[in-house]
Amino acid sequence: MEPIPATSWGGLPVTLMLAASALAVALPLSIVLVIVLLYGLFNSVRDSLLTLIGIPFAVAGGILALYASGLAFSVSAAIGFVSLFGVSVMNGILMMTYYHHVHELGASPRDSMFTAATQRMRPMLMTALSACIGLLPAAISTGIGSQVQRPLATVVVGGMLLGPVMLLVVVPALAVLLLGGDRRERIGRDEDA
Repeated sequence: MEPIPATSWGGLPVTLMLAASALAVALPLSIVLVIVLLYGLFNSVRDSLLTLIGIPFAVAGGILALYASGLAFSVSAAIGFVSLFGVSVMNGILMMTYYHHVHELGASPRDSMFTAATQRMRPMLMTALSACIGLLPAAISTGIGSQVQRPLATVVVGGMLLGPVMLLVVVPALAVLLLGGDRRERIGRDEDA
């Protein structure tokens, strides 16, 4: 005679717990991998970390959007945050790459960052605006399937509204503070004195 199988619970809570445990492993691993790749790109820990500074602002925008819409954190919202990480890192790479390009032409760190922020503002805001406009119908939908798509779209819309704007305002200021003490510039000033 076969033993009677034990009863097990399933459904959304179990799925959420399994997805959360998978994300708890995958997210830190992916962040470490991104930092390694950024270090390979810039050959500088400082520049790699400056590239990642925009992530907290994008995450804050996603959290504010979830709070304002009254939605709870879910697996699809977590996927929205992962996509925000990617877009935020891409924007940071664009900004730092253009900064280095202008700085190599002989501009000071402050002028280089100002030029990078002003020249990259239009592409970053156009990307953010197109994502927000494209996902806005999904973020406000109430029809069939909206339980899955709405948290993801809400997170992306909120993060894309706040993240790039803060990246263009706060990150250049922080970068100038951290990059302003450039050794070559100090040597040039000491020789002029």
